[in-house]
Amino acid sequence: MAESNTTAESLTKLIKKSSSSTFARIFRYTISRLTTLFLTVVVGVYLTIMIANMGGYVDTIMRAEIRERITQGVLVNKAYQDMAPETRKKIAEDLIAVEEKRLNLDTPVVIRSFNYLKNALKLELGRAQNMTSDNGSRTVRLILLERLPATMLLMGTSQLFLFFSSIYFALSLSRNYGSWLDRLVISLSPTSAAPSWFYGIFLILIFSAVLKVLPFGGMVDAPPPETTLGYSLSVLKHLILPGASLVVSAFFLSIYNWRTFFLIYSSEDYVEMAKAKGLPARDIERQYILRPTLPNIITNFALLLIGLWTGAIVTETIFLWPGLGITLYRAVGLFDIPVIVGSTIIFAYLLAITVFLLDFVYALVDPRVKVGG
Repeated sequence: MAESNTTAESLTKLIKKSSSSTFARIFRYTISRLTTLFLTVVVGVYLTIMIANMGGYVDTIMRAEIRERITQGVLVNKAYQDMAPETRKKIAEDLIAVEEKRLNLDTPVVIRSFNYLKNALKLELGRAQNMTSDNGSRTVRLILLERLPATMLLMGTSQLFLFFSSIYFALSLSRNYGSWLDRLVISLSPTSAAPSWFYGIFLILIFSAVLKVLPFGGMVDAPPPETTLGYSLSVLKHLILPGASLVVSAFFLSIYNWRTFFLIYSSEDYVEMAKAKGLPARDIERQYILRPTLPNIITNFALLLIGLWTGAIVTETIFLWPGLGITLYRAVGLFDIPVIVGSTIIFAYLLAITVFLLDFVYALVDPRVKVGG
């Protein structure tokens, strides 16, 4: 009796010690991981700021544009025509100084870059320098939020369809290795070498210019339909071509990649054993192929979701789709650093949070993975 009590006490102490050790390990890992990811975000955002500003060269360009614009404005302004040249020059210099101060160009580039970094990390995105939103706002947050729904609609529908359809067809091909459909997908996979905007141009030429059945671009007809149903149908009609270009450009290669991935797992010994037992093909797919590959599938799905934020820059530009992609493209062309940095910092935070959470998701779906192990 005494011996059994001693054994029970030993097991209890061992369990408590194991629990305490597990908690300490997870806590240390969490702190270390968050610190590393935060430092990575800081470095990445600061590099983005310096690259977007070309190490200060953009300031020189902006100062030259400001000087030329204000000088020309003073020369053609009738209110200054009767003034002496020195007076007009003094007024122009004062106006130039005010405009440079408004844009913080009177501050050294290094100090301004760290101010950008500090505000960006706090998600204080400020005001755009050269861009405005559809409602006339120059606030970066409003500019990004106004364009986000359009990007989510285009990228969400196309990328989610591409992801799930690729996995479905890839599983089917892994069961029918060497069939004519399998060989067809392999032969068509090089078509994904061309980017989505390349297919977009051909789709516009065929369905818009020649057949005239779909619009050239935009998100809705002009003027927009007054009814909700008419507006939805108009958006759907404009969505077909850009969405199709995104899907077609990656469809066969995505199927080929997943098919090759599933083939590796379908040739394992435990899969052959399940086939020998006479288990249905569907059960083998779910329990013996999909289950071990869940970490990879979840990783790809998570990265796909945060990738929706960036949009499709060139494709949105070609189709004049009013999303984040075309907004970022215009911001780069206009040297609008706040918009570029704002988009980058949000993506960086989303990526860091996703990478952090994935470590715990792996431990939930795969018992072989141990957090911090």
